[in-house]
Amino acid sequence: MSLVIENVSKNYGDFQALKGINLKLKKGEIVGLLGPNGAGKSTLMKILTGYYSEWEGKIQFFEHDLRTEVQSIQKKTGYLAENNPLYPEMYVLEYLQYIASLYSISNPPLKNLLEKTGLESHTQNKIQTLSKGYKQRVGLAAALLHNPEVVILDEPTTGLDPNQLIEIRKLIRDLGKEKTVILSTHILQEVDAICDRVIIINKGSIVLDQPLEHLRKNQKQKIEVSFDYRVETEALARIPNVALVKNPHDFDYELHVNGEKDLRPAVFDFAHDNGLKILNLQLKNESLEQLFNELTS
Repeated sequence: MSLVIENVSKNYGDFQALKGINLKLKKGEIVGLLGPNGAGKSTLMKILTGYYSEWEGKIQFFEHDLRTEVQSIQKKTGYLAENNPLYPEMYVLEYLQYIASLYSISNPPLKNLLEKTGLESHTQNKIQTLSKGYKQRVGLAAALLHNPEVVILDEPTTGLDPNQLIEIRKLIRDLGKEKTVILSTHILQEVDAICDRVIIINKGSIVLDQPLEHLRKNQKQKIEVSFDYRVETEALARIPNVALVKNPHDFDYELHVNGEKDLRPAVFDFAHDNGLKILNLQLKNESLEQLFNELTS
């Protein structure tokens, strides 16, 4: 196991933020950490990164004790914070060289890292001129510069446009092939699109820990789609295997589907045949959404 968390608790005065957390994470696994605001996600990440030193329990990274070997563990841990603190006046390459100097890396693998994160053509751009998607790439590159074995990502996809989402998701999935990745988010679709395993924390306790594959076995399929014009729900309901169509707002529609077949291609065909443009299209894991609501309400 790459990371073992045993009976970890954390108090803020009289308030207990974490209540006996137990987890075992392995290499090559992308774990989605879900929970409502105040559930304890941020507290757990701050403990894992060594930011908090006062907590109860035991944590081991590859058999190194976090309580007594913090610096050794930090050398093996990459962290991308939610607010992605960067130096906007610095050039991309200059910034990454600066981060390498903080880790005392004399010959950092910048060429390989720039290729991996898609930053090769932006090395001489100032960070402040980059889009949010590319700023996220710079943050990821900085988090990966020292070749960590565990990567902790806090809301890495918040605020990205659909194209940027696809690119960052692919990058995270590639990371998960060789590292342990912890992805903290409040967006259920991100867990469904990226992760192998989902952990839900509520009020300081783990209320669900399951492989995503198990949740998908009996998944009820729901497709959310937005068009550039209003469509009659009766027309969408004629798509084979669509059981129910809802129109919650203007040009937004929810299609509830019978069976396991992915109906997104059929929705594309419907749009093409009717001269419509698709503005948004998402396949949602209704089982995960329902579980989250039940466990955190």
